[in-house]
Amino acid sequence: MSLSEVSFEDWQSFIPLLAKASAQETLALFRSEVTVTDKNLASGQKWDPVTQADQNAERALRKLISERYPHHGITGEEEEDMVSDSPWRWILDPIDGTRSFLCGLPVWGTLIGLLYEDKPIFGAMSQPFTGELFYGDNQQAFLAHGGAVRPIRVRENDLLASATGLTACPDLFEGERRAYFKKIRNQIKNFRYGTDCYGYAALACGQADFVMETGLKIYDIAPLIPIVRGAGGVVSDWRGNENVTSGDIIACGSRRLQTKMLENFSL
Repeated sequence: MSLSEVSFEDWQSFIPLLAKASAQETLALFRSEVTVTDKNLASGQKWDPVTQADQNAERALRKLISERYPHHGITGEEEEDMVSDSPWRWILDPIDGTRSFLCGLPVWGTLIGLLYEDKPIFGAMSQPFTGELFYGDNQQAFLAHGGAVRPIRVRENDLLASATGLTACPDLFEGERRAYFKKIRNQIKNFRYGTDCYGYAALACGQADFVMETGLKIYDIAPLIPIVRGAGGVVSDWRGNENVTSGDIIACGSRRLQTKMLENFSL
């Protein structure tokens, strides 16, 4: 099997089908009374909610993927890995931002990524309540909305002092990581919180200058990397390693801005 097995045209035609299938499950329970289970209840760790919408959406995605690409591997947040000898592996987060979903805030999204030999090749983020679908392949990125599709592009702001930064929750930064977060926060113009995966879409559309997060799992970030890079941005860990699919992440619209942020890194 080769890298040409799944083309961008294949991705562009399949992603709307996946987004529609997952949206049917998530929107049916969005802004409604929904049963919440704490995945960390037994371990006593921080509250990690999951809903029937998360589970139903992932099952719908797995069904379509398995029908079209039966030999591909699948890694999802809510179910066990589907192990395969194929170099292709799908990464699924049916609701990235379940806490926002429970609050009725439309900054959550369905993340769908496709890796080849563990490297992110294609990525998509669907926000079904707003009807937006962002997708890319590291070289190009697009927004499909209202029946139209348009290319998206980051803005290239090189100055920390005038930058707008985004993150899911400042409380996630602990210990030395919190000190680094505060160092960056105190140098920039505007920092907004609670953006979840939608922050990366805003970055890719040129509405923000960087996203900074910590402790991400592969399904939190791998599907978003090809979108940001396809829009002209850069994604790395806090040490500048760009061969990354988890952990402490910085996504920037400008490589010079990324360099300045990394210069503040001291862990």
